[in-house]
Amino acid sequence: MVKKGRIIIFFLLVLLAGGLVGATTSDVTKNIKLGLDLQGGFEILYEVKSANKGDEITHEVLLSTVKALEKRVNVLGVSEPNIQIEGEDRIRVQLAGVDDQNKAREILSTEAKLTFRDVNDVELMSGADLAEGGASQSFDENNSPSVSLTLKSAEKFAEVTRQVSSMPVPTNLMVIWLDYEEGDSYQAEASKATPKFISAAGVREVFNQTSVLITGSFTIPEAKELADLLNAGSLPVELKEMYSTSVGAQFGEQALQKTVFAGMIGILFVFVFMLVFYRFPGIIAVVTLSIYIYLVLLVFDWMNGVLTLPGIAAIVLGVGMAVDANIITYERIKEELKTGKSVISAFKAGNRRSLSTIFDANITTLLAAGVLFFYGTSSVKGFATMLILSILLSFLTAVFGTRLFLGLWVNSRFLNKKPSYFGVKETEIQNIDTGDTDFTIPTRFDKIDFVKHRKKIFIFTGVLALIGIILLSTQKLNLGIDFASGTRVEILSNDSFTTEEVESEFNSLNLSKETRDVRLSGTDNEIGVARFVGVLEESEIAAIKDYFTDKYGSEPNVSTVSPTVGKELAKNAFIAVVIASIGIIIYVTIRFEIYMAIAAVVALIHDAFFIIVFFSLLQLEVDLTFIAAILTIVGYSINDTIVTFDRIREIMKARGKKIKTVDDLAEVVNDSLRQTLGRSVSTVLTVVIVTIGLLLLGSESIWNFSLALLIGLIAGTYSSIFIASQLWLVWKGKSIGKKPKLKPVEVDLEP
Repeated sequence: MVKKGRIIIFFLLVLLAGGLVGATTSDVTKNIKLGLDLQGGFEILYEVKSANKGDEITHEVLLSTVKALEKRVNVLGVSEPNIQIEGEDRIRVQLAGVDDQNKAREILSTEAKLTFRDVNDVELMSGADLAEGGASQSFDENNSPSVSLTLKSAEKFAEVTRQVSSMPVPTNLMVIWLDYEEGDSYQAEASKATPKFISAAGVREVFNQTSVLITGSFTIPEAKELADLLNAGSLPVELKEMYSTSVGAQFGEQALQKTVFAGMIGILFVFVFMLVFYRFPGIIAVVTLSIYIYLVLLVFDWMNGVLTLPGIAAIVLGVGMAVDANIITYERIKEELKTGKSVISAFKAGNRRSLSTIFDANITTLLAAGVLFFYGTSSVKGFATMLILSILLSFLTAVFGTRLFLGLWVNSRFLNKKPSYFGVKETEIQNIDTGDTDFTIPTRFDKIDFVKHRKKIFIFTGVLALIGIILLSTQKLNLGIDFASGTRVEILSNDSFTTEEVESEFNSLNLSKETRDVRLSGTDNEIGVARFVGVLEESEIAAIKDYFTDKYGSEPNVSTVSPTVGKELAKNAFIAVVIASIGIIIYVTIRFEIYMAIAAVVALIHDAFFIIVFFSLLQLEVDLTFIAAILTIVGYSINDTIVTFDRIREIMKARGKKIKTVDDLAEVVNDSLRQTLGRSVSTVLTVVIVTIGLLLLGSESIWNFSLALLIGLIAGTYSSIFIASQLWLVWKGKSIGKKPKLKPVEVDLEP
């Protein structure tokens, strides 16, 4: 008897969830803040140095500097800046959506130290004498734009003007400087068409007042900007630019559109795959995956997070994680059905047995994501944040959501005696009295002997590794500026480029640094990328931006990395991989055993190594997102390996004392691989589908990232099947049949 009430509850819940998603998704997506790589803008990492010798950079000084920078950002009209203190002497500034990046960089780095001096460059007054908020844009007596200043003390201004007015003409001038530096001189600057000082006004009488008018050849915007800058206050320190990256608005918009489209196509194919291969449970998976995507966006909005290009990739890849949990559960239910159990019994047993597998697989991936978050910077940290969020929510929706929705149908008894709805044929079902006593579940892969040729596989893998080592020692890696330091410029045109044209364009600018190489990308070679040895000056970056914006109508992307930061990023990347590996060894040892832990990490090293070799072979650029891809594969690969090890542990427990020889152990490994291969293939296919979508249709900015993921997925599947489990068999096999050593017993023979 079918319990229709449960089916009605299912449809009501789906309608409720669908209505909620449909009604609020638009608002949620509008509220999410986009990173600078999706809407244009720039990011700068400053090293904070003391303005005066002997001054100490304390946390209070850093806070004061941040406040001053925030005031300056307000001058730019940026709605949601992100300014953070990093370490003991660094400040990172991220400004997304800023219109004039050159002007923003200039305003941020300007110290804005206002000084009043005589013609001999003796300081008479400073910005400290300016009243708070005392600068404003005004007009002089000729109705020309000027800046009006309100001083704190009329008496001090009277004394200063008395001193200047007593000097003989034409030296009775009050020279107003902004950011006067040692070595600057009025005499040297006065003859120039554009002197460094703001103005030099003659003083013929004593002024006993608090107002001063700065005149000059200002436009109204220039006068307003100067007034705002003075009100923001002078920086209490000097800022040295260590790292910067800027993205043109057109680049950002294009990246957003391409990657979102690629993600949608990839997810759509995943939905179709689940429906075709898993029948009725596939429908449940589509429902829970849709809810998962909505929840990720909703929670990210609540967190007030900033969505970056790698972040979108993490959402899409998170679908693969969520699908993986569904596939593990569905495959276990199918196995239980094949042993002759009823649908209800198979559902309960499948959920129970799959939970620990899903938990272990997600925890190990979470470890890699956590390390990536801790050691990542900027967009990589955003990717890690989204990956962690995706893992947690995929566990929630794929485990509990699937149990709820599929459980309503199972418990309604509608699916009784309908194993075909789960993709199980009648001919595959065993007699309940003979099946599943020791996990001898028939599969379509029963004729494959995975362990028979393990020695040949080890030799084959070893030869490939040797070739890879030789290749790396001769070809080296094509390190991007993230690790090698320097400057990277990316220009966009509506027409295709040639490398000669791009080189000629840069040569015409007479830059101080020489180009390291020039490459083309994009579907029609419409993107030119040039790398320079060394860090270009701010003035040169401004010239590049102005030149290419005027010529092609699109502001170029420019990134600079100092040698200090490049070394730090390389060191942190190495530490991140080591820590992730150690964490996985500890966790797998606790949950499983030491042999499995070491075998798993060897497999991870194999995967990472072959991604590196592939990039070396093709001389693809290695940057920060490449490290993100490596650690993501570490998580995905261990996920696959853990599923196999979990099955090995389960079969070992079921067969117990029957395992007496290495051949018995080999059969355990064979059975485990046969029974989990369907899950492994399905999971990899779904993630590969998404990754290929990102690779072919996504932004060029994450092309290398997507390619590294694809290579890693292939290598990870190979290592999970042919390396990790086989190594465990070799090491575990040495302990089979070993008898414990008997301790000598001392016998007292004395009467």
